[in-house]
Amino acid sequence: MKSKGWLMLFVMLILTVALGGVSFFGLGEGRFLSVHRIHQGLDLSGGVDIVYEADNDSVEIAEMDAAISLLQERMDWNGWSEAEVAREGEKRIRVQIPGVENAEEAIESIGQTAQLIFVDSSGQVLLTGDMVSDAKAEMGTLSPGVAAEPYVSLTFNAEGKTRFAEATRANIGKVIYIVMDNESISAPIVQTVISDGQAMITGDFTRAEAETLASLIRAGSLPFDLNVIQMKNVGARLGADALQSGIFAGIVGFALVLMFMLITYKTLGIAAGWALVIYICLELVILSLFEVTLTLPGIAGIVLSIGMAVDANVVIYERIKEELTIGKTLRASVRVGFSRALSAILDGNITTLLAAMVLFYFGSGPIRGFATTLMIGILISMFTALVVARVIINNLILAGFHNPKYFGLRLK
Repeated sequence: MKSKGWLMLFVMLILTVALGGVSFFGLGEGRFLSVHRIHQGLDLSGGVDIVYEADNDSVEIAEMDAAISLLQERMDWNGWSEAEVAREGEKRIRVQIPGVENAEEAIESIGQTAQLIFVDSSGQVLLTGDMVSDAKAEMGTLSPGVAAEPYVSLTFNAEGKTRFAEATRANIGKVIYIVMDNESISAPIVQTVISDGQAMITGDFTRAEAETLASLIRAGSLPFDLNVIQMKNVGARLGADALQSGIFAGIVGFALVLMFMLITYKTLGIAAGWALVIYICLELVILSLFEVTLTLPGIAGIVLSIGMAVDANVVIYERIKEELTIGKTLRASVRVGFSRALSAILDGNITTLLAAMVLFYFGSGPIRGFATTLMIGILISMFTALVVARVIINNLILAGFHNPKYFGLRLK
């Protein structure tokens, strides 16, 4: 039996080392799943922070969503895939672009207003974006016997209705290009004359693609400009220092926690430390897999979830010690200890998870970064505390660690 326990511990050690190797070095030439593929936020890598405000007394939610879609598209067009665009309050939009050093150049590249036009194949402008009163993504059956599919419906104002009727009459069987900022975002073929001011853009769309196209078209007809009210640079050196400080704090915290667990719980402390190492590796792999943008508050969320993982271990181990004190066997104490601690651990973690979800839903920027890593950390920490640590403890017992004093119990 001892050999089986040592064999299982050896296998777990190999798996832990392999997981650690993947989390640091990654897989393949692209270093997939590694820490090097985790995107760094503005506060860690440096960049620019820009706040826009709508130049209008009242702004509808749909209009703000359209403006956000427009800015996000412009981020993508400029190759700033890690940029974040989020609404702040009723009239403001915050844009954070990591890795960019000059805020004024970024603003010039992004621009402030959308330029939406409808042109024919010769480049002649047929309509402009301000002639579109609304654009919506909808689902419907476009021909008999065909399943419903996404499309974009357009509604024109009075001038647009007349101009679009003339445009479709002159371009039957031809393409009318919808151009945003000199980039074609759609190229529908005119099937018939459209004189009622209502049009459909069809194609092989997904629901999300139809929503994006509708948002871009609405953005081209926004009744307001976006004015820059704040801009600032975050130096790369400052971001690098913040990252190093965050990592150092995490290492010191982990070391202190590990020392406490080893001194207080002996063999159980080994299991807790081992589970925490697996937790950290899994956290890094998942952050890389889902391309989460890591911020300094995000690092705080990881450190906090490490503390919660240890807290779960403490609850379990104290229950185990209580069972040992009343004379139960080591195996029975472990089984009952995990069982009795389960409800308390679930209650504590679920309430924290709900709080993190509220922060993620209502927050933006760094607050979302904190909430994201905290949610991921809570889920992983429950797995490592309740499953991984239990497997390690059971195999340590199987390998011959039977004396209760090795499990933090003080014998008289």
